[in-house]
Amino acid sequence: MDLRLIYAIILTILPISELRGGLPLAIIYATEHNIPIILIFSLIILLNILVIFFIFYFLDNLHHVFMNIKFYKKFFEFYVKRFQKKIDKFEKKYSTLGFLALTLFVAVPLPITGAWSGCLVSWMLDLDRKKSIIAISSGVIIAGIIILFGTMGFINLFF
Repeated sequence: MDLRLIYAIILTILPISELRGGLPLAIIYATEHNIPIILIFSLIILLNILVIFFIFYFLDNLHHVFMNIKFYKKFFEFYVKRFQKKIDKFEKKYSTLGFLALTLFVAVPLPITGAWSGCLVSWMLDLDRKKSIIAISSGVIIAGIIILFGTMGFINLFF
């Protein structure tokens, strides 16, 4: 396995970069090694969706334990304070759209709008878990398709 594919997988499961960082690298790897793009695309999407379950497990079961660690508590409180303003604005603006708003939030292929942030929004607003998982997964798929087309256009433009 090439290091670029490993990097793509790591970027896919990390917050901030997620599939927005991992998918383009994986697609380039696939095109260079004659691997079907649908296979690589499916792998990256699946990994990003699986991260949703890890995040919710962590927030539900391990977060309170980690809050006893001073570094984690400071980091989380700092991050949440910054994020809370965005969540409040998001909730006021899009609460009538319900879970469609959560899907659209995750589907926007920008940093800090992926599965990690979608899970945090859902957790902080205490939204229905099953509906949130479906909404966030749908957003991941939409973002993946947007990034796939963007990456393929970029590759075709320069190669």
